[in-house]
Amino acid sequence: MSSIQTKTDVILIGAGVMSATLGSLLKELAPEWEIKVFEKLANAGEESSNEWNNAGTGHSALCELNYTSEKSDGSIDISKAIQINEQFQLSRQFWSYLVNRNLIQNPQDFIMPIPHMSLVQGENNVTFLKKRFKALSSNPLFQGMEFSDDPEKLKEWIPLIMEGRTSNEPIAATKIDSGTDVNFGALTRMLFDHLRSKNVEINYSHGVKDIKRSSDGSWEVKVHNIDNDQIEYHTAKFVFIGGGGGSLTLLQKTGISESKHIGGFPVSGLFLVCNKPEIVEQHHAKVYGKAKVGAPPMSVPHLDTRYIEHKKSLLFGPFAGFSPKFLKTGSNMDLINSVKPNNVLTMLAAGAKNVPLTKYLIQQLMLSKEQRIEELREFIPNAKIEDWDIVTAGQRVQVIKDTEKGGKGTLQFGTEVVSAADGSIAALLGASPGASTAVHVMLEVLEKCFPQQMKEWEPKIMEMIPSYGLSLVENPEFFHDIHTATAQTLGLSEKELVYS
Repeated sequence: MSSIQTKTDVILIGAGVMSATLGSLLKELAPEWEIKVFEKLANAGEESSNEWNNAGTGHSALCELNYTSEKSDGSIDISKAIQINEQFQLSRQFWSYLVNRNLIQNPQDFIMPIPHMSLVQGENNVTFLKKRFKALSSNPLFQGMEFSDDPEKLKEWIPLIMEGRTSNEPIAATKIDSGTDVNFGALTRMLFDHLRSKNVEINYSHGVKDIKRSSDGSWEVKVHNIDNDQIEYHTAKFVFIGGGGGSLTLLQKTGISESKHIGGFPVSGLFLVCNKPEIVEQHHAKVYGKAKVGAPPMSVPHLDTRYIEHKKSLLFGPFAGFSPKFLKTGSNMDLINSVKPNNVLTMLAAGAKNVPLTKYLIQQLMLSKEQRIEELREFIPNAKIEDWDIVTAGQRVQVIKDTEKGGKGTLQFGTEVVSAADGSIAALLGASPGASTAVHVMLEVLEKCFPQQMKEWEPKIMEMIPSYGLSLVENPEFFHDIHTATAQTLGLSEKELVYS
């Protein structure tokens, strides 16, 4: 029998980077609002936001080739790259605001400067990279990018990758020093410490079981207190569902019309982690390659320098896999349970459309460690099996929905906010670039769900995020000033800021 029934202003479900970001924004904009957080696990940032469960790339399209596509006339479309970069700049600005106000400390515990590189092999790919470099390097957001197809120069940049390379195939890379490695787990924990100091009630070991609309339009959230096995009921005017892969199931429970005809396809990942410090020391960059033909965008191979637990690490991956769970700590019934009468046709259409993807995932799943090391050798020719361990990354749930462009059952590769028409509830679905663009995504939640307050909040938002509502590409001097200021506040090296 329930012993607890409470009313509050805002309920955040899931203690990941998205809830942490939304909570931190709301505490600055409406400090008097009461906020409660419910998290199924024992700590913050344990699922998708955890540092071992994502790539930690401050996704700003500096190295990810899938954000720049070649058009039919051979020119390069950089619009998506500009969009992602501008979104990451919003995150940098908000983090800088928090550091400057002493609301979080020691930015080096969650963000470090690291060169971002793209690496390709083969004549066609080298031509593509050269064109991409020309298109990006003339843009203010990508200034300082270098290109080289000279093996001697590449040996300086990436000695570990070039050592023992016998192929005569053309090889080229771009490099930009203003990239970052972000420990989203550490950032999430810092933000929740900050929220607790602002009297936000954070309830760990509390799993959300159901969400129902009350007669007065508010939402009643049914919560299972795992520690004492009690059921609690908490009511709020606004609910945000930020439960990673678990968000879809909770969104479906709300019954809002916007939750219909949406499905989820879970994809798991594995990384190889180097266990030899002397090898780790030989590489200092995030190097992204090109996805293989038929492979999904989230499986782009990359060799990453990471800073985890104050230690430099080297990770290679991801190898895609399949598990029916929507969370690492989820249930094998998650996928089956997510199929409803309103989305079954959407899901079936997606299955029919994505036979090559399914085949690819099954092939990835069947790889032995030796075969994974063979793939690593395309990056590090001298890689030895005993120097690398396998780590399971986080679960990602790709959104499946009916779209005008893609038709029924289209698989979405991105991050998506689904909200009720009256703005009383919102859920975050999808995957990459995810955490890197958390501030942009949470501003979208505020715009959709609090339109009446936005006018009043705008001056404060501009104080926290000076480029809010502005195009940085169209204001290069402003971008330069802001980029320099955030680099200084966040302790990112000054040598990265080379502007003509």
